Amino acid sequence: MKIGLSIYSLYQAIHSGEMTELQALDVIADFGADNVELVSFVTPMMEKKGLLEDIVAKCSERNLEISAYSIFSDILDKEGKEYDDEMENVKAHIDITHKLGAKIMRSDLTKWGRPPEINVIENFERDLPKLVESCQQFAEYAKQYGITITVENHGTYINGGDRVRRLITAVDRENFRCTLDIGNGLCVDEDPMVTVKKLLPFAATIHFKDFLIRKDGAACGASGPAKFEVAAWLTTNYDNYLKGTIVGDGDIDVVRIANYIKQSGYNGAIAIEFEGMEECKIASKTSLMNVKRYMMQS
Repeated sequence: MKIGLSIYSLYQAIHSGEMTELQALDVIADFGADNVELVSFVTPMMEKKGLLEDIVAKCSERNLEISAYSIFSDILDKEGKEYDDEMENVKAHIDITHKLGAKIMRSDLTKWGRPPEINVIENFERDLPKLVESCQQFAEYAKQYGITITVENHGTYINGGDRVRRLITAVDRENFRCTLDIGNGLCVDEDPMVTVKKLLPFAATIHFKDFLIRKDGAACGASGPAKFEVAAWLTTNYDNYLKGTIVGDGDIDVVRIANYIKQSGYNGAIAIEFEGMEECKIASKTSLMNVKRYMMQS
């Protein structure tokens, strides 16, 4: 089992200008990571000429496997030409995944934060045919490269074990699976162990993260709707509150989950996502060391 980091874990330092994308790869390798997951908004290879080639060279130099590439996308809320353009954009990122030498690409299917009142199951069932048809197109396009497309249990809509399983089984393609995030089910108020048990049979890759969990928004200073902000308190669909932290320092039972994953025989990549308010280099290294320790002890 290969345990590494998502480059998103160092987003604070990259975004502030403290380090470049290539320097972040050196830092990840120095931490002892076995793999790295790249993320489109952290490594903008479409916008920065030559960055893709530089990343491939750096990862080869540091013996760092690119286990997956993740992108934001929103095909659900687009129609007509906007939808066609977004479909082509996803396919262009599949081409990038191939050039990177990665075999897994995660594509979001809608925006991260949607109002709780529209996240209901009847809307998901209504939207499912469009999601299925789009994902089948992605899988068919990626097949030429031997790439697996994944959907992540991510955000406040396409999340929760049952919805993700429903989508994967409806798409019914061998190269369409999931990126299992052990913590994201909490965004829709699903217990992390339930999420893991439901989605592990469909997992092509796994994200480890940890959250602080609170039920009183006033006490923790949280307010407003769910947002995608590093270090912010996130409001769940049913008014609980989450904040990212070092893996092992939060309220998710990561040791139990690590043991379950190991005992399952899963042998794919694990990428750690740190998205808390601690200093990101220390937090990412500590998270990596903790997860490696949990997997050895389990």
